[in-house]
Amino acid sequence: MARLDRLDRIDLLRAAAMLWMTAFHFCFDLNFFGLLQANFYRDPFWTWQRVAIVSLFLFTAGLSQAVALHQGQTWARFWKRWWQVAGAALLVTASSFAMFPNSFVTFGVLHGIAVMLIIVRLTAGWGAWLWWLGAGAIALKFAAPLAMTDWPALEVLNATALNWLGLINRLPITEDYVPLAPWLAAMWWGMATGHWALRHRPQWLGARDAKSTGLRRGLVTLGQWSLLYYLLHQPVMLGLLWLATSFL
Repeated sequence: MARLDRLDRIDLLRAAAMLWMTAFHFCFDLNFFGLLQANFYRDPFWTWQRVAIVSLFLFTAGLSQAVALHQGQTWARFWKRWWQVAGAALLVTASSFAMFPNSFVTFGVLHGIAVMLIIVRLTAGWGAWLWWLGAGAIALKFAAPLAMTDWPALEVLNATALNWLGLINRLPITEDYVPLAPWLAAMWWGMATGHWALRHRPQWLGARDAKSTGLRRGLVTLGQWSLLYYLLHQPVMLGLLWLATSFL
């Protein structure tokens, strides 16, 4: 099976999302240990950062899928990577249950990515419709609560088993929540952008396996190992903060 080449600017974009996420989570952890006073659930300063970070993650995932398909990625290779993401999502659920038993993660960013990757892969050939599908995913997010006002039967969509759709008018109690509506829009638009760039501006996506040095090389490497970093960064930061506060 031929190895797929990576384009360094996509990895750089993913690395930027990772670093921003790390800073965000570090502040969240400081708040958890009582070293910072902030409301990460209601303060727009924090909630809009989360929106931007998740959007960037999903957009780069869509870009990567466009490149993978362009390079002839097989379904076998796709499923190999998909199982890694799905397994990591289960680890997040288990670890969050240990730390937040009353608000553990049932459908967070990795769960969302796992489902969205399949949908985006199946719809990759829909061309310009991907832009409209993305707009539709966002519209559904706002239309569903309004529809529930006129059709109370739609309240069933608030059931925990259907939370992954995002068609709700009551947010579930969870530490991370990335449902299909509206977040699928970011990955669809990443896929559409990737298709357009590969046809018209391939240089914008970077060089294949570019031999970078120094800081750039480090950031590219971070982007390449984003899933492992995602799983490890919080336990490491929480452990270090626990040690620090224990000796204060």
